Amino acid sequence: MNLVSIRIITADLNGLVKFYEQVTGMPVVQYTPDFAELQTKTATLAIGSTKTLQFFGGADVAQASQNRSAIIEFLVDDVEKDYERLADFLKPYIVQKPTTMPWGNKSLLFRDPDGNLVNLFTPVTPETIKKFESKN
Repeated sequence: MNLVSIRIITADLNGLVKFYEQVTGMPVVQYTPDFAELQTKTATLAIGSTKTLQFFGGADVAQASQNRSAIIEFLVDDVEKDYERLADFLKPYIVQKPTTMPWGNKSLLFRDPDGNLVNLFTPVTPETIKKFESKN
């Protein structure tokens, strides 16, 4: 088994597409007016409009802007540089400026426009650097 994708359901697909393009500096491919994907080397962040819920059993299957438990995480080369690049853009969304966590990552935590938590992180201890060498 292999985790390949996380999907966000949103009422504002275009807004989230633009947000994630700005944050990642990568293109988001919009396949239809209601579905887009940000493809990275290791996984895909899919973004579906609320209209796509009809294919999964109806509007009650998921609700946009209701996540309070998951964090979308991106491994980055230098979280401090990304913070400098994005500080003005992310100002209304910042939860925590770059901080070294007890498990060895320096993390920048913010919310996307739908309220989903996003973490940009860089391994900074020898143990975590070794753990992520092959993933970056």
